[in-house]
Amino acid sequence: MKKIILFCLLISTSIFAQKEVKVDLSNPNSTIYTHLYFLQSDSYEPEKAAKTIYGFEGKEAEEIAIKLKKILDGKGLKVDFSKVPTNKVYSDTTDYKIGQRYLLFPYIMPEVYVERIGGKWYYSSETTAKVNDLYKEVFPWYTEKIKQIIPEIGHQKFFTLELWQYLGLIILLVLSFLVFFIFKKIVYFILKKTQLWIIPKTNDKINTALKKLTRPIVLLVVIWFVKSYLPSLLLPLDLNTILFLSLNIMVTVFWIYVFLKLVKVIMSIYEEYVQTTDSKLDDQLVPILNNFLTGIVVFIGFLKLLTLFGIKPVTVIAGASIGGLAVALASQDTVKNLIGTVMIFLDKPFHIGDWIEAGTVVGTVETVGFRSTTVRAADTSVYQIPNSSLSEMVVNNKGLRAYRRYTTNLGLRYDTPPELIDAFVEGVRKIIKLHQNTRDDAFNVEFSGFGDSSLLILVNVYFVALDWNKEQSSKHSLHIAILKLAAEIGVDFAFPSTTLMIEQFPEKKGITLDYNIDSKRIQEIIDGIVKKE
Repeated sequence: MKKIILFCLLISTSIFAQKEVKVDLSNPNSTIYTHLYFLQSDSYEPEKAAKTIYGFEGKEAEEIAIKLKKILDGKGLKVDFSKVPTNKVYSDTTDYKIGQRYLLFPYIMPEVYVERIGGKWYYSSETTAKVNDLYKEVFPWYTEKIKQIIPEIGHQKFFTLELWQYLGLIILLVLSFLVFFIFKKIVYFILKKTQLWIIPKTNDKINTALKKLTRPIVLLVVIWFVKSYLPSLLLPLDLNTILFLSLNIMVTVFWIYVFLKLVKVIMSIYEEYVQTTDSKLDDQLVPILNNFLTGIVVFIGFLKLLTLFGIKPVTVIAGASIGGLAVALASQDTVKNLIGTVMIFLDKPFHIGDWIEAGTVVGTVETVGFRSTTVRAADTSVYQIPNSSLSEMVVNNKGLRAYRRYTTNLGLRYDTPPELIDAFVEGVRKIIKLHQNTRDDAFNVEFSGFGDSSLLILVNVYFVALDWNKEQSSKHSLHIAILKLAAEIGVDFAFPSTTLMIEQFPEKKGITLDYNIDSKRIQEIIDGIVKKE
C-alpha cells in the first residue's frame, strides 16, 4: 500500500513539474512568454521576468520589464504566440529590422523587439533605452497620481473594472463631446480659409463638400484625444485590446471618408477651374479623375484595414499584383482601352463638342469615358468607339479648323450674255465680302469653265463660324442672297437639258430670251441686294 501511495506522489510531482514554467531564453517565443508570464497576477515573479532584459540587473531590470508590459497593456497590444517564431536562429528579413531579431508589433511599435545575443534572446538595448520615453508617451503624467488620490471605495470592483475606472470612462466620454463641438467650428474655419486661398471663388457645392469633410476630421481629433488618455484608466489588457482595435478601425474608416470627401472637394475646385478654360475635354476629365482617385483611396484604406487584423500589407500587395496580372491578361481589351483613354487626354486630338471624322464615323464628340468615346452623327445616331481603336485612327478634327471652307459651282444658262455673267460674278463677290459670317479677305468667285449643260461659276468661301449648325445657317443666308441677285438681274440657272435646232425649218425661228444688259440698272440692283443682306 505504501508503494502505491509513493508511486501516486511521484506521478503527481512529475505532472506538476511538467507544468512548471521556467525561464527560457532560447528563442523569441520563449523569451517573450517568459517576460509576460512572470508578470501575470497569478504568476507574479518580476525577478524572473527581468531575466529577459539585457544589460541590466536587479531592481532596475525588474522596473524595465514591468514598464515594458504596462506599455503593451496600455496600448492594448496582445501578443499572439502562435505567430511568434520558435526558431533559435530566426532572422528578420523585413524592411524594419534586418538580422537575428523579432519585432513584436512592427507596424504599431517597431521600437520594441527581441534579438539574439550570445546564443540567447533578450529585449534589445534599443528597446530598454526607449522604455522610459515610450512609457511617458503612453501614460499621461497624472496616471500614477490618480491611483494615489482614489479613495478605497473607488477601488471596489464591479465585474472586471473598478468604480473609478467607470467614472473615468464617463468623464472621457463627456470631454470627447466637448472636443467635438469646439473643434467642429475651428476645423471648418481653417478649411474655408484654405479653400479661398487656393481658389477665391466658392459655391454651394464646395461649401457642402467642406462641411462634410469637417465632421470626419473632427472625429479623428476626438479619437486621438481618446487614445491619448485611455491608457491612464489602466484598463485590463483584453478590454484595451478590443477598445484600441475598435478605435484603430474607426480611425482608418474615418481617414478613408476624409480622403473621399477631400477628393470631392478637389474635384469641385477643379470643376470650377475647368469651366474657365476653353477646352471642353477638361470637363470630361472631372468624372474620370474622380473615379480614379476614389478607387485609389478605397484600395489603400482596405490594405490598412487588413494590417489591423495582423495581415502583412506586403502579402496583400503581392496577392493583388498577381490577381491584377491575371485580370489584365483576361481583359486585355479593357487595359488597351484604358491606355487609349490616357493617350487621348494627353494628346488631346479633339475636345468635347468637336466635329470629327474617324474612319467611317462622322459626328460630334459627346463624351470620353474610361473605355470608349461617344460620337453623335448628324442623323442623331450614337457611335461608341473603343478608345484603343480611336487612339490609333487617323482623326480629322474639323473642330480645330480656323475656318469652315465651302465650295460650290453655280450653273448659268449657256445663252447668258457675258455682260450679265460679269455682273452676276461681281454681285456675288460683294455679297460674300459684306456677309457677316464669311472672310472678306479670302474667297473666290470666277467663271471657271463650260459644263455639259451650264456655264460654271466657282464659288469658294470661308465661314468664320465653326459650329456645324451656324455653318448651315450661314450657307442658307448666302444662298438666298445669290438667288435674289440672280432673279433681280435676270440670270437663270441651268439644269440638264437638250436643245433641238429648228432654225432651218420654213418659217420657224428659235426662241431667243430677252436679256436686259443695261449696266446702270444692273449696278443699282446689285447695290440694292447687297444693302438688304
